Amino acid sequence: MTSFERLHPDLRHHIANSLGWKGLREVQKLTIPPVAEGANVVILAPTAGGKTEAAFFPLLSQMRTEGWEGLSVIYLSPIKALLNNQFERLEHIFGLMGYRVGVWHGDIGDSKRRRMRENPPHLLLTTPESLEAMLISTRTSGARMFGDLRAVVIDEVHAFAGDDRGWHLLGVLNRLSAYAGRDVQRLGLSATVGNPEEIAAWLGSGSRRPSRTIDPPGRVPRQTEVQLDWVGNLANAARIIALMHPGERRLVFCDSRIQTEKLARELRARGVVTHVSHSSLSADERRRTEAAFAEGGPGVIVATSALELGIDIGSLDRVIQIDAPFSVASFLQRMGRTGRRPGTVANMLILACTDEGLLRAAAILDLWKRDQIEPARAPGAPLHILAQQVMALALERPGLTLTEIIDGTAAFLKAAGLSLEDLRALVSHLVDHDFLFFDTGRFAVGRAGEDTLGHRHFMELVSVFTTPPVFKVMAHRREIGEVHQSTFLHQDHDEGSERDRRPMVILLAGQSWRVKDIDWSRKIAYVERFDAPGKTRWRGAGQPMSRALARAHRRVLREQALGQDLWSQRARTALEGHAAAFTFLDDERPVLFQHQDAIELWTFAGGFANERLASGLHARLGVPVRADGLHIKLKSNLDTNVLLEHIAEICAPDTLPPLDPDHPLLRHLKFNELLPPEQLARAGRARIYGPSEEHPRLERWRVVVG
Repeated sequence: MTSFERLHPDLRHHIANSLGWKGLREVQKLTIPPVAEGANVVILAPTAGGKTEAAFFPLLSQMRTEGWEGLSVIYLSPIKALLNNQFERLEHIFGLMGYRVGVWHGDIGDSKRRRMRENPPHLLLTTPESLEAMLISTRTSGARMFGDLRAVVIDEVHAFAGDDRGWHLLGVLNRLSAYAGRDVQRLGLSATVGNPEEIAAWLGSGSRRPSRTIDPPGRVPRQTEVQLDWVGNLANAARIIALMHPGERRLVFCDSRIQTEKLARELRARGVVTHVSHSSLSADERRRTEAAFAEGGPGVIVATSALELGIDIGSLDRVIQIDAPFSVASFLQRMGRTGRRPGTVANMLILACTDEGLLRAAAILDLWKRDQIEPARAPGAPLHILAQQVMALALERPGLTLTEIIDGTAAFLKAAGLSLEDLRALVSHLVDHDFLFFDTGRFAVGRAGEDTLGHRHFMELVSVFTTPPVFKVMAHRREIGEVHQSTFLHQDHDEGSERDRRPMVILLAGQSWRVKDIDWSRKIAYVERFDAPGKTRWRGAGQPMSRALARAHRRVLREQALGQDLWSQRARTALEGHAAAFTFLDDERPVLFQHQDAIELWTFAGGFANERLASGLHARLGVPVRADGLHIKLKSNLDTNVLLEHIAEICAPDTLPPLDPDHPLLRHLKFNELLPPEQLARAGRARIYGPSEEHPRLERWRVVVG
């Protein structure tokens, strides 16, 4: 029996006739048997490679064969835009079989939510945060809403597996299984990841089902056109984009929102039809621009990493990258947006505007040529997420016992490598500080818990990330997006000066806007279009450079990198100039470069290892220390031998420097106030210093005197 023949006859009819398919893709053929047999499955395929149907076809077949009723399947996405993008497609497929589809996120009105509570759809598209809001809401009956649940499909599963949202996802999945009274099947979809088997095991944490991965040939494109060019600044990048391939549809990736805005302004000034998409634009604004690009002719859409995900913006001819992404996985995901039509190949033009971006791009290409794709792993010791889950359980089921708290978090504890003693210590702390109320053997949310988390119906408990201080930007009645409050505090207005009488102009959605009024209490800025340059600020935390990427930088600077055939002559000349300044690199040894009043430690060890070493040196020496993924610089004229002794002790196995209690990460870690100090420090160390495999011993130093 073929995979297609295993599907229900009604579904086979609609695939062939209603959808007009002549057959199944390879990933769909491979996926149907393990899903039908009940395994938890991670499905790998490029964007638009058919993995959505690969997951849902066998589930639809089971729905019809076994007569599933009520809310049977949940589709989870890391971003609302992907939910909106998939809704029409899945509504059509499920509708062919007579099943209803609903979507639930922050933009869905109360009336639609009420109807879904009263009569749940067969398939619900939502985010883990919205699921959390449903679970803790007194208006939602968990048993009524989720009692019929059979399967959960997690799109872009690598986006969850790599950070704390993944731990939150696992906690929510385990709580859903409790309401369903069954081991809910889990299917993860991903385009590019370096550790699919590990992610499959992680996704199945707490489940008794076997785990499988589906990785058909051709997931990583083999036929490609890639070039790295050095252009020096954003204006030159805009000039090249405007001149090259003017009749084609181009997607340009930038790695910051402000870079996106500035490039869009430069392109529009050159008469290029340009659209903008990033997370600080309103949902309506993003939908308008993405739809305009998808339905329009030649032009450019300038976007941040959100368009790495499977959002459909129509067929693309070219992908252009400004500077470089921070991982090979992102590089492949972005390049994979092209080369889908017959007779075309995946392509990417990298335009480096900064020295840092040029070096990182060359290093990414070196890793790609070596077939090295980074693994996606959530940071360890997620004690703050455990605290969130305990508080959510207490809100969801007031009056629960300690045994029920243990049962409700047991799978989470095992997956996260936490102990029962960790849970008991946390619960005691929550009770002692009145976050939890305890009486006659039962727990509920305490007064401090309500004061800390109860704002806006406990919405603080729903979001795993700290909400930045942002202002909504309104033009008449249209929401344009949001900007950081510092945008309005750093406009160079000196009181009483001529400059003070100038209009305040911001840049958003690729347009300049004059600020007419600011409502500081409601955090709203009212604007109108204006023809003058504007400024905007956002805050964002960069990801630590991996050890593999740092080592690739070293190969680039030693002129040993692979992929040099992909460098333009301008890029080659610029990179040779950088290499000329690093002739002190001889082999794999780290280098101590001693200046008159400062010391540079060129480790090429990555962000986690260098942060560990920098923190240890600062704690021991009390001098200013700066670190990135490649090197550490400290103001010191300390004797070299003494410094190397300190380094050896700091880098010893199982030794991590203590964290400053006032460290910014500890202050801003979500739910930090719920943790006892020692658990907060553990969670902080795991995020700042990273996993043990990111920490080389850093021995056999070469000392150079400058």
